Amino acid sequence: MLEENEVEYDYRDYKKDPLTEAEIASVLSMLEVTPAQVLRKRDRAFRELGLTGTEAEHELIALMSAHPTLLERPIGIVGRRAVLGRPPEKLLTLLDD
Repeated sequence: MLEENEVEYDYRDYKKDPLTEAEIASVLSMLEVTPAQVLRKRDRAFRELGLTGTEAEHELIALMSAHPTLLERPIGIVGRRAVLGRPPEKLLTLLDD
C-alpha cells in the first residue's frame, strides 16, 4: 500500500530487531494508548505466558520487548507522531500536514 502511494519508508523487522522497553514506552506515548490497548490477545505468547491484559503497564512493556509479537502492528512513525496501521490505510494519515 505504501509503495502504491509512492511513500518512502524504513521497515524494521520486529522479530529480528525488537523494540526496547524505552522505545515501546515512547511509541505508546506517541500513540496515546496504554500497553493493554495494543496487546495482541490472540497471540500465542499471550496464552503461553498466561496473560490477562490487566498486568501492570511496566510489566506489559517488558513482555512486549521480550516477546515482540505481543505488540499490535504495524505502527507507522513520522517525527513525533505515530499511528497504528489497523486498518493499514491509517498509515497514510501520517502523510497529512
